[in-house]
Amino acid sequence: MEQIPKIKSVKTGDKRQLRVTFECGTEKLYDCSRLLTRPEFQLLKTPAFFNSVRVDPGGYGISWNDNVDISEYELWTNGKTVTAATSPGLSVSSSPIEF
Repeated sequence: MEQIPKIKSVKTGDKRQLRVTFECGTEKLYDCSRLLTRPEFQLLKTPAFFNSVRVDPGGYGISWNDNVDISEYELWTNGKTVTAATSPGLSVSSSPIEF
């Protein structure tokens, strides 16, 4: 099984996209819009909530709250590798979520 690197930081962008930086240095874009059809992800439609994303302690995923999260496996597997220079309009959020 492929070793999935831990998440270092996450940035939010327009159109419900996340730019995830992994500890190995790889950056991936993840489109959250496909999740919006699922009831548990409806809060992501609210911009303030979407922008409150944080990296989980240990880098094993990202979270918005106790019920809305995405694993590092999902982000690594289904994210698209970034090959161009940084995308405009992204804000950094690398602090772990605290409960």
